[in-house]
Amino acid sequence: MKRIALLGSTGSIGTQALQVVDSFPELFRVHSLSAHRQAAKLARQARHFLPAVVAISDESCYNELKAELSGLGIKILAGPDSLRELAADQETDIVLNSLVGFAGLAATLAALSAGNTLALANKESLVAGGHLAMRQAAEAGVNILPVDSEHSAIFQCIQGQQLDAVEKIVLTASGGPFFGRNLAFLQTVTPQDALKHPNWVMGAKITIDSATMMNKGLEVIEARWLFGLPYEKIDVVVHRESIVHSLVVYRDGAVLAQLGTPDMRVPIQYALTYPERLLGHAPRVCWNTLSPLNFAPPDKSNFPCLPLAYLAGAIGGSMPCVLNAANEEAVRLFLGGKASFLDIPRIIERVMNKHKVVTEPDFDTLHDVDKEARLLSQEYAKMKG
Repeated sequence: MKRIALLGSTGSIGTQALQVVDSFPELFRVHSLSAHRQAAKLARQARHFLPAVVAISDESCYNELKAELSGLGIKILAGPDSLRELAADQETDIVLNSLVGFAGLAATLAALSAGNTLALANKESLVAGGHLAMRQAAEAGVNILPVDSEHSAIFQCIQGQQLDAVEKIVLTASGGPFFGRNLAFLQTVTPQDALKHPNWVMGAKITIDSATMMNKGLEVIEARWLFGLPYEKIDVVVHRESIVHSLVVYRDGAVLAQLGTPDMRVPIQYALTYPERLLGHAPRVCWNTLSPLNFAPPDKSNFPCLPLAYLAGAIGGSMPCVLNAANEEAVRLFLGGKASFLDIPRIIERVMNKHKVVTEPDFDTLHDVDKEARLLSQEYAKMKG
């Protein structure tokens, strides 16, 4: 039986992960759960799964959570450091990190340092600190199992293959709600428009990232670390149907692809049960009625977040951390009505241009860089033109 620490259990990935866990009570035991502020939802999950420990990273929610779980004998932690404590717990077999943003990096490093297998849905960990995470994983001799649907697809397509035979990998993108739209249209979009993803049900931040194509940019950087390929061997193609989740092109011309309905329970389950494949409950593709599958190049002109991510990755060092922090802050400002949709890439580019790259940043340096980039993003959001 695998004992699971689920970080970010109240979010979209976390709730779907618990659905998977609930399907295999003989295989999984929830050892710990965490949330940021959703104390009531976390408490409902805890009453159902009865973990040994729960954590709420916003300390102001501690008393509410404590009252909700009174008498159950569940240990309750609070504060940002509690996430690292859960990730490093030696009573855990696998840590599923589904936290959002840079905040997930500390937990990623803690899990790897403790020798815990990591199922990673927090792509920002590798974007901001991929050099630290991969080094820690190698030193501890533990696996990082990708949960993002695209990276899970690549991971599945390389099983049993010669890695030096990979010519390139191709990450598929849905194109979000604004595929094919021009700048005149993009100047008018609202947060409500951008949150209407055509295929996936996700949290607000990742949904906006999908609309700007930054999500794919972050995934390019993540793929570079997970699979050890240079950026010129990582391509992106828009695939509106979200049936082909990504592809691997081999040097002999063969192309392997992983296909399925757009349901995150599939990559979540594969990460938790790897290397086994067990009966899953995601809808099956109906091949007899499946519509044509379409592919198109990404529009890098109207959606400049993708080339900005390639640029940040190529520069390396602390620049991907800056890209990520500026994006997180710009998205927050957009959702709060303090920046327009097109302000998002403008803010990111300005912050990147201002940054002086640190070649080999440690965690503390990345923490400072992240903070500085957020402050600059707020300043640039107030500047028009």
